[in-house]
Amino acid sequence: MSAISNKEILRVINETLGTETTKTAKPHTLNESYVLQPKSYEIRTDILSQKSVSANIKDFEETVKICNQVSAQLDSADRSVANPKETTFRDLKMAEGYNLCDAFLTSTHLDNIADPNSKVVMDSLAYLRLSRDFGTFENWQKDFIACALSARDGFVVTVFNGSLNRYMNVIEDDSSNFSMYNCYPVICLCVKERWYFRDYLNDRRSYVYAMMKELNWGLIEERFKRADKLAKLLSSPLGG
Repeated sequence: MSAISNKEILRVINETLGTETTKTAKPHTLNESYVLQPKSYEIRTDILSQKSVSANIKDFEETVKICNQVSAQLDSADRSVANPKETTFRDLKMAEGYNLCDAFLTSTHLDNIADPNSKVVMDSLAYLRLSRDFGTFENWQKDFIACALSARDGFVVTVFNGSLNRYMNVIEDDSSNFSMYNCYPVICLCVKERWYFRDYLNDRRSYVYAMMKELNWGLIEERFKRADKLAKLLSSPLGG
């Protein structure tokens, strides 16, 4: 299996997140800080009110801002006193993981929603792969919806799992850390209460059904094509 460089991994992550990363370091210093530039979004849909959409995009931008702040603080954190109980370094690393995951999944969600002309065709790679790994496309839909209704306050994500060499749906409850490693997300839906309560109150099911009717299958198809390429790099037996 050919190796993939750190630079290429960073490029793929930024491409999916819709950000640009700049990183500067002086010779002989430990400088790992990065600066993320959030992607701009103009979401137009009748499914959600513009007030709700604007508030959630603003929250996404704030999360990216916090990522940058945490990154800068980590540069000067004292690593010599690191321990598993309580240190500034540990707190910052936990905050980094939470906010990066939340920003990444929110951007993935924003990219693949609000397509009023949503349509998936039977000969598309997305349809074929989901039908293969779930038995039928309808089975994927049922499982995706069940995951969306089971998540507490987070996301439901369809991922390519490189360890299992197949697509699967996963629940990400609170963005503490993306729970599935060796995975590449292809479809993402945010089911945090703040995303739907203004328009649907506590009727999450109606929100999920409505959002799935406007999934951007054109963009999702491109993710499946990338996942097929990544499969050769990600696929390996569990523990291998």
